[in-house]
Amino acid sequence: MVSELLGQERIIENKDWATLLFLFSFAVIAITKSTFENRFADFAKLIISDKYNKIYKDSSHLLSWFNIALVFVQFISISFFIQLILSYFGLASKYDWILFIQIATLCSTFILAKFLIEKIVGVTFDVEELIEQYNLQKVNYRTYVSLFLLPINMILYYVNNLPITLIYVLIALVLIANLLTYLNSLKIYQKFIIGKLFYFILYLCTLEIAPYYFVYYWLTKN
Repeated sequence: MVSELLGQERIIENKDWATLLFLFSFAVIAITKSTFENRFADFAKLIISDKYNKIYKDSSHLLSWFNIALVFVQFISISFFIQLILSYFGLASKYDWILFIQIATLCSTFILAKFLIEKIVGVTFDVEELIEQYNLQKVNYRTYVSLFLLPINMILYYVNNLPITLIYVLIALVLIANLLTYLNSLKIYQKFIIGKLFYFILYLCTLEIAPYYFVYYWLTKN
């Protein structure tokens, strides 16, 4: 009897860390919205209007407090989504907070390292302006998608036995959303890209395709 009670308490305790993180994420969004009211309003319309990208296209906005706060939420949301998808395929437990920390650390390290390498490549090949603006747009769209993932993550976390077809649909939608953001960025900067086409193709192969391939290879082998 005692062991059963301890087991139940452990399960409840394991769920609490996720609830706190969800609440923290929504609190950060609410504080950001109230602090940067006009900017957040433009950001919220990103899916239907390119006004936000035009107003905040300067690379200095990349490290603004607005972006830093929402990127932090982005890391939480993406890490949750990865762990939840793994759990639905029987590869992990969605209640494992240690695994979440590992995934979040891996994701943030990968994204930040990729950003720094891209910046170095941009300076080396004299395409720094393009890379920085391109990175800023990627951050904007990726953050936008991750905010939409938060309520989806909550459903995946608290609702058990969802149809596996639904999981495949969600994965497909996330991949399509990311693909569309890349295509939109390419469309916006097509004139600049054409002028430095060789360097951009080199950048695309080495820093947009190769890293994800190696991560996929490493995950499948381990």
